[in-house]
Amino acid sequence: MAARLKRSPDPDDPLGCAGRGLVAAIAQQHDTGEVLMMAWMDDEALHRTLTTGRATYWSRSRQEYWVKGDTSGHVQRVKEVRLDCDGDTLLVKVDQEGAACHTGARTCFDDGLLGA
Repeated sequence: MAARLKRSPDPDDPLGCAGRGLVAAIAQQHDTGEVLMMAWMDDEALHRTLTTGRATYWSRSRQEYWVKGDTSGHVQRVKEVRLDCDGDTLLVKVDQEGAACHTGARTCFDDGLLGA
């Protein structure tokens, strides 16, 4: 799957994520479809996720890998990983234990709607 990911340098990418080998990873509750959070993965994070069954991400702020739930106890057990049609985003279907958001909320996307 890693070979199919598109991460070519993009001069319009203000975060420089594509040039550093990072791709967006959307975590979704496998049985309800609830969108839980977005984080970043590189090849190693994807490999760790697929081989351990625990969602592993790359922290841009800490510059290190983190396994979801290792410090919070809010574990994400991976059910499947899918690649989008453009090859630049991963969908990580998980069984979420507890909150997914660092704020303690179930999902990072419950802060209200934008616009109408």
